[in-house]
Amino acid sequence: MKTNYRAFSYFGDIALINFPKETTNSNKKKFANKIIEENKSVKTVLEKSGKFHGRLRKIKTIHLAGVKNKEVLYKENNCSFRFNIDSTYFSPRLSNERKELAELIKKDEEVLVMFAGVAPFSIVIAKNSLAKKVYSNEINRIANKYAKQNIELNKLNSKVELLNGDAKKVAVKLSEKKQTFDVIVMARPQLKDSFLEDAFKLTKKGTRIYYYDFCKIEDTKLIIEKIKKEAKESNKKIKIINKKKAGEIAPYKIRFRVDFKILN
Repeated sequence: MKTNYRAFSYFGDIALINFPKETTNSNKKKFANKIIEENKSVKTVLEKSGKFHGRLRKIKTIHLAGVKNKEVLYKENNCSFRFNIDSTYFSPRLSNERKELAELIKKDEEVLVMFAGVAPFSIVIAKNSLAKKVYSNEINRIANKYAKQNIELNKLNSKVELLNGDAKKVAVKLSEKKQTFDVIVMARPQLKDSFLEDAFKLTKKGTRIYYYDFCKIEDTKLIIEKIKKEAKESNKKIKIINKKKAGEIAPYKIRFRVDFKILN
């Protein structure tokens, strides 16, 4: 039986496996039971069936062994999160990214997190920085229900505010109120639209944007060129502060983060 499967994640007491296509159902079950036998903390083993899809970044999972459960209680960075694996998106691999961004937030800054999901970036930043307030925007209604629970779970009701709905519509409403932010975190899913035009509506001189995108390893320069082009189209002058690889998502394809500052 093959036991060295490449894609393997832990979500609290749930193990999620991405098997190669040729793996038989019998070997999947055997491997799932072996995980439970060797890891006392694992109560449920699920198979990832297909990729994250759509703007809501949902996946389908198949129960293989242990307790039949798809709701997770996961802990990281001194925070706790509850969510459903099938109906909401959450990546444990971004734990260090969330911690790093929290460390970059200055005292009394107001932060907007776009595409916030069940609010991991929002909550880690709120709990581990001196931010004045964090605004958390997400379109997925189920994710927003969990986000509300997670804000209460982490006792951050006074520091994190949910802005439910489509990012474009929310940006229009906020811009009509002349609201701007010191920091905007754009933890984007893999979408054609960059949403930079919408983010630029909510900036002021000095606003920092932490923008995530996806590309082949050799195409990072194209991401930076796109950001500069869209900034120019929105009449914004920017300065690139930092750029970094923020994890691999497939062979030769990475998550790429660009940090930049608004100069006008």
